[in-house]
Amino acid sequence: MNESLVLRRDDGSVRVLVLNDPERRNPLSDPMAAALAEALDAAERDEGVRAVVITGAGPAFSAGADLDFLRRVRSETAEANLAHSRRLRDLFLRVYTFPKPTLAAVNGPAVAGGAGLATACDLVVMDEEARIGYTEVKIGFVAALVGVLLVRAVGEKHARELLLTGDLVDAQTAYRMGLASRVVAAGTSVDEAVAWAERIAANAPSSLALTKELLASFYGMGLEDALRYAAAAGAWIRQSEDLEEGLSAFFEKRRPRF
Repeated sequence: MNESLVLRRDDGSVRVLVLNDPERRNPLSDPMAAALAEALDAAERDEGVRAVVITGAGPAFSAGADLDFLRRVRSETAEANLAHSRRLRDLFLRVYTFPKPTLAAVNGPAVAGGAGLATACDLVVMDEEARIGYTEVKIGFVAALVGVLLVRAVGEKHARELLLTGDLVDAQTAYRMGLASRVVAAGTSVDEAVAWAERIAANAPSSLALTKELLASFYGMGLEDALRYAAAAGAWIRQSEDLEEGLSAFFEKRRPRF
């Protein structure tokens, strides 16, 4: 495992993961995907880590496509191409369902798979000069995996616009579509994302994890099934230690110690 492809540092309770292949604009190569998955596993195991920020080294967040992969893709077998797609699928699913809050600090272009990685995160903080786009159609690909995430993030009409044009959009347009959660001054996305993550991480860990699980599940459920599931989740959380501490802190007029 090439750990140098994903740098790690802790800022309080926030683990910052930096995609570190700046000369190639941080493509989601198989080694990069594997290194990021391993870094997420380590962040989940570490009880001191309450939230994760993902960003890119250098001027780009992630250009998405690995040029070496693009050069050989037509000569790969169907089995090899399916295995590659499944590895990327597993990475996006890991980020989307990660039990701790995830924030993308988009410091520069986020393109194709790189845009998908940002979309898989809970929240997206974009530099005002950054761009994001799902450009697969421009060279004959289909944004299949990232399209699943994009429809959930921005709805079908905005997803159609982004996926059918393949255009890169600026940060303000991404914000208007609901793709970016915040737009910040150039060069500040990581600091702003870390500060936001720290605020979120101060909330009850079990509540955050269960909220994420509910949000991931509700999308494909009918109304009655979703309400039934929500009722069970609401009953379960009432037995948690976090709720006991939260209520004690509330009545004692102090900060909870989660």
